[in-house]
Amino acid sequence: MFETTLGAALAGLPLVLAMMLAIWLDTLSHDDVSLVDRFWGIGFMMLGLFWYLEAGAPAGAWLPLLVLMVWGARYTTYIIWRNWGKGEDPRYAAMRNYHGDSFRWLSLRNVFLLQGVIMWLVALPLLVALRDPAPMGSVLLWLGALLALFGVVYESIADFQLARFLGRPGNAGKVMQRGLWRYSRHPNYFGECLVWWGIWLMAAAAGGWWTIFSPLIMTWALLRFSGVTLLDERLRETREGYRDYMARTNAFIPGKPKSQGAGQSSGTGGSTAQPASEQG
Repeated sequence: MFETTLGAALAGLPLVLAMMLAIWLDTLSHDDVSLVDRFWGIGFMMLGLFWYLEAGAPAGAWLPLLVLMVWGARYTTYIIWRNWGKGEDPRYAAMRNYHGDSFRWLSLRNVFLLQGVIMWLVALPLLVALRDPAPMGSVLLWLGALLALFGVVYESIADFQLARFLGRPGNAGKVMQRGLWRYSRHPNYFGECLVWWGIWLMAAAAGGWWTIFSPLIMTWALLRFSGVTLLDERLRETREGYRDYMARTNAFIPGKPKSQGAGQSSGTGGSTAQPASEQG
């Protein structure tokens, strides 16, 4: 059993790296590394389908496969819509400016292949859930599915609320502090985190407890690497009023605001793998 699982896992790695290599080759013609973000969700969907079909499409795997496809379709559609026509992401543009002409080759290793390996590691709970699914009567399986789907809904609502807020001309330069954004500064990241813990629970129901490193990696990334910490550090220095927003609003886990200070409804200033959007 272990050898079969390991073989399937290793078979998925070159598939992901080949996809990343193809995307990198395409970016060479227009110098826009941001294209990699649009394939983050697609990569997981591709891996999931590969492992599902490689195992002979187990009948009980429809639930984790459905959760994966709902998340992947929502994520990919949103990222394409959010980034369409906006040029290269400032993160990658800064790297390009710093490294100059060598960035084309550095991006292959530091952006594309690195993200491919991370994607493969994070996706390993799906390997267990899709190849050797838990019985449909498993409470843990359904708890994981409901948690993941709740996370998808939660981050979708947060993204919708923010997009609607930023789309109004009168809100330029202001902080979104209504709806879910009143209870945490990064509700979209929180929802994304719930998705990966839910997927892990579905894998755990099938015996894949050992894949707990996957949600831990995503939680760390969302909190410390490319999410909460990075955005808060930048926005508190560049957006007037963001420090006040930070002082009264939880960073990640939703909670009651610490005070009802001025500007609670609109304010001034602005605020994620990866996944998500930011204010401003």
